[in-house]
Amino acid sequence: MEKTMGGQMEGANFSLRDEIKAYWSARAATFDEQPGHGIFSLEEQHAWERLFTRHLGNGEGRKALDLASGTGVVSHLLDGIGFDVTGMDWAEPMLSLARAKAKRNGRPIRFVMGDAENTMEPDESYDVITNRHLVWTLVDPQAAFIEWHRVLKPGGKVLVVDGDFVNPGPAAKLAKKLAAFAARLGLARDKHHGAATPDMVATHQSILSRVYFSQGARAEAVADLLKQAGFATVVIDTDMRAIHKAQRKNFSFFKGLERATQHRYAVVATKAK
Repeated sequence: MEKTMGGQMEGANFSLRDEIKAYWSARAATFDEQPGHGIFSLEEQHAWERLFTRHLGNGEGRKALDLASGTGVVSHLLDGIGFDVTGMDWAEPMLSLARAKAKRNGRPIRFVMGDAENTMEPDESYDVITNRHLVWTLVDPQAAFIEWHRVLKPGGKVLVVDGDFVNPGPAAKLAKKLAAFAARLGLARDKHHGAATPDMVATHQSILSRVYFSQGARAEAVADLLKQAGFATVVIDTDMRAIHKAQRKNFSFFKGLERATQHRYAVVATKAK
């Protein structure tokens, strides 16, 4: 039998969750090199920090759990604004890179292996929970949101940053077509480093077609599930313009336009006191 992109044997009895873990393990080595994953400028760093402080306030030593922390990009941002950060990921290659980065940068961030849908963290142990581009991959988001509610202290907040990567609007569709046309003519080239291979792209699409939000993780659907999980207030924020503006410099013009017109958002949910 042959091995697939994730390293498992073709035909082996692997679950969707195993496939997701293998996919992100394989993406770890080039994760920070890709626009939208890594941060390439102070402008983008400050835009992210403003998003976090707008919804979570300054850290002031409060405890934050960064789920699906990957190589620690968001964990570093949270540490930088004063949170006591624990990053959790279930892909060991991601954790190895995150720990090395934190050590190199002198950041006191704790990184642990764990499952975002079943963290095994104590009840009411964190002030905030964050995640970026995790929710679209969840097999059972309702169970995950109930788990996050359990782990948060009374009055604690969860901040979800995600998007609908399945249903582009008319402007995003047009921008994508223009980007493809310009690329064929050699008029535009994205500044991607370590871009995903065709096999990885195919695996990504296969996973996306089978997760809970296979029809697209719309902000309203995420907000509804958070309310059902017991959160007292849920607010949707679609103002991602500052982040998109900073990221656009790492894409071709049309690719940047496509990204800026996608349905991307932040959702903040608060546990009752």
